[in-house]
Amino acid sequence: MYKWTLALAFVGWSAALSAQGVLTGQVTDRAGEPLVGANVWVVEAKTGNPTNQNGVYQIDGLPPGAYTVRVSYVGYERVLRKTSIREGTSKTILHIQLEEEIVAFEELVVSATRAGRKTPFTYVDLGREELEENNLGQDVPFQLQWTPSTVVTSDAGTGIGYTGIWIRGTDPSRINVTINGIPLNDAESQQVFWVDLPDFLSSTEDVQIQRGVGTSTNGAGAFGATVNLNTVKFNPEPYAT
Repeated sequence: MYKWTLALAFVGWSAALSAQGVLTGQVTDRAGEPLVGANVWVVEAKTGNPTNQNGVYQIDGLPPGAYTVRVSYVGYERVLRKTSIREGTSKTILHIQLEEEIVAFEELVVSATRAGRKTPFTYVDLGREELEENNLGQDVPFQLQWTPSTVVTSDAGTGIGYTGIWIRGTDPSRINVTINGIPLNDAESQQVFWVDLPDFLSSTEDVQIQRGVGTSTNGAGAFGATVNLNTVKFNPEPYAT
């Protein structure tokens, strides 16, 4: 009697096992390249497997029925696919192609801290017209030498190349310089190498020079003076000069 019971149980277990199907396939990108480690999940069965080095996945033990397959991979859009395991079918093949995901980030605004009319700091504003009038193609310090409390130097004596600017007797390492709000001073020496910005004022919209501590919050070089430069705004209309 025991042997017959065991035999019947084995037959029943074999029948149930044979009724279960296998879902397999390959996950690729648009170019047909396999995606290694993509997560393949059968929602209704609450089971899944990652893809191997060839982008192939296999999920065993799925009873006959309809299923939703969810595939996800970092940098790609998540995909849902419908499939079904038919009774009497040992293997169901489902290939899936993923598309790259385009992520839109929030707008990042970089703004400079400038002194206004009611700000209790000593400052000078130079507009586009004034900069063009005095622009002889020299480096920025020589274009600013006519502002109060300013002394400039030039290794070559021409105002082009290695130049420096002193404001209120403060050396260049204590003068903070920003372009569109971005610090220009060297992180180690706090110097500004104007030789790397030849004829920069031709692309400058306006300049503000703050003598003393001012409103700058960028770095240790801000207590002597601050020079804020804003570049020319983008012009979508064609023009000739």
